[in-house]
Amino acid sequence: MNFKKIELQNGQKTYIVVLDTNEEAFSTLRAFAADQHLTAASITAIGAFKTATVGWFDFANRNYHKIPIVEQCEVLSLVGDIATGDDGKPSLHLHAVLGLADGSTRGGHFLDGIVHPTLEATVVETPADLHRRHQKDLGIALIDL
Repeated sequence: MNFKKIELQNGQKTYIVVLDTNEEAFSTLRAFAADQHLTAASITAIGAFKTATVGWFDFANRNYHKIPIVEQCEVLSLVGDIATGDDGKPSLHLHAVLGLADGSTRGGHFLDGIVHPTLEATVVETPADLHRRHQKDLGIALIDL
């Protein structure tokens, strides 16, 4: 992974983060957020994966139904945010739409993906701290304003 930091107005930073072939995208982006001490940011990315997993959250069972993609796919859209989790570490909430060879798509909550050949992400720091708290009644963590 390589990145470049670009300073913007009012001290707000934008990072261009380029992931390399065979890096696992979710964990690499989370490690980047921790290394840069990001407590609030938005993320957008495009690129491709050789395999990936998205999920659909089942509120009744309080878990994700995993949707594995076991073929090369284009990252048509990867969007989300970073906040500080209950454990004090960066908590990423990402959604993806992935394009398959036949033009169909798979989408949902982004769980993991092995980059091939690249993933190009833009991370924009938000000028405030955000905290994601586990909501027992829903079974998921949400940003608590």
